[in-house]
Amino acid sequence: MDIKLLLSSIQNTSLSFDVTGLSLNSSTLKKGDLFVALQGEQKHGSEFINHAIDNGCIGVLVDGKDIECSVPSIRIDNLRSYLPKLAQNLYPEAKNIKLIAVTGTNGKTSVSHFISQLLNALNIKNEVIGTLGLSHIDKKTINTTPDICTIYSALQDYIDQGVEIAIIEASSHALIQGRLEGLSFIQGIFTNLTQDHLDYHKTMKNYQEAKGKLFNKSFTKKAIINRDDENHSYFLDISSAIETETFSVDDLSYFKSNENGFICQLNSFVFELPLIGSFNLSNAMAAYKSVKSLGYDDDTLIPKLAELSPPPGRMQKLAKKNIWIDYAHTPDALLNALITLQDHYPDYRIRLVFGCGGDRDKTKRQIMGKIASENAHSIVITNDNPRSEEPGKIIDDILAGIKVENDFQVILDRKKAIISAVTTLDENEVLLIAGKGHETTQTIGSQILPFSDIEVALNALI
Repeated sequence: MDIKLLLSSIQNTSLSFDVTGLSLNSSTLKKGDLFVALQGEQKHGSEFINHAIDNGCIGVLVDGKDIECSVPSIRIDNLRSYLPKLAQNLYPEAKNIKLIAVTGTNGKTSVSHFISQLLNALNIKNEVIGTLGLSHIDKKTINTTPDICTIYSALQDYIDQGVEIAIIEASSHALIQGRLEGLSFIQGIFTNLTQDHLDYHKTMKNYQEAKGKLFNKSFTKKAIINRDDENHSYFLDISSAIETETFSVDDLSYFKSNENGFICQLNSFVFELPLIGSFNLSNAMAAYKSVKSLGYDDDTLIPKLAELSPPPGRMQKLAKKNIWIDYAHTPDALLNALITLQDHYPDYRIRLVFGCGGDRDKTKRQIMGKIASENAHSIVITNDNPRSEEPGKIIDDILAGIKVENDFQVILDRKKAIISAVTTLDENEVLLIAGKGHETTQTIGSQILPFSDIEVALNALI
């Protein structure tokens, strides 16, 4: 698309060149893309223009300043506000795909992937955009919900590939920042709301309202709400102008845990759900209700629930020993993971390796220490992603919640902590390595280093 046409409803320009894509990230930018240089929380995108040029950008849109560089540059004041229009202009087909959004503190990734697995089993071509990356585009998505240009580009590609439905994890940040603006969802699913991101939202009320933005009649056609969550009345109230349905673990007439998952009865069907954790009962019911709402009957759909598998890093069991990897990095998620192991392994001692991220909500650290203290038999406290914070200070915040009499140790080096826990694990113990799940990097200071809990644990088993 010619730059004149792309900017026609935004700003006049005498320049003329063809734009093939939009990118806010100089590292993932492709040849022929237009680089969009915005003012960020810490740096201005203009600092990365040379990197973008090296990667083949065709031109630059710059937020609020004039820049001279070796490719055409155009200053646009308040550029961020024009991102939805730019994305819609360049990717006009993106709005034609059927979209499902999943929001909530925990469960977004699992519900999204369970929906995807059910659709795959029904031969409906689909894709997931979220924490685990964008298929065919970016396997190292930093944000749960990518930026608006990346989303629109992905959806346009999916249309070309014949994808019928895309499931998007909708974070509170994305809803506040307008990363989903201009899109229309056939379903919006609410999983739960517990403490997280208060460094950004400041209060739980603000956090709740951010999640609630999804359930607007101009945005979402149908709300599917978890009635087991204590906040469900709020979400039902704000969804009053659209069609609503609810789901609950109580929709199951029977369930009993075993080491493999649960034996369940749903309506007249009895089946084994191969997922551990009561939260996964909830996640599976959300996915069931979502796909059933698309018009599928129980005879077709319920047998497919027995084929579900957890996404990478979500209560993922490693071979040989009872070692579990989970992304749990909030108080509620950590508690649920520990309770899950108590339920499914009642005769085992529980060992826990965990830490807390730096430059994030500090108030949850002591809470998570207390949860660990009360629900694990032995604890190894270590680094998560300390980022710019002093790791020892993060550990001190966690230790404020640990009882003196607890069996615990501090090993700052996460690799050494995991190896120690794995290699000394007894036959009557189960190990939970919590906090990073699927992640393949660790951020220490300004460095982003290769690191995988899964790889470290598997190598320790050799």
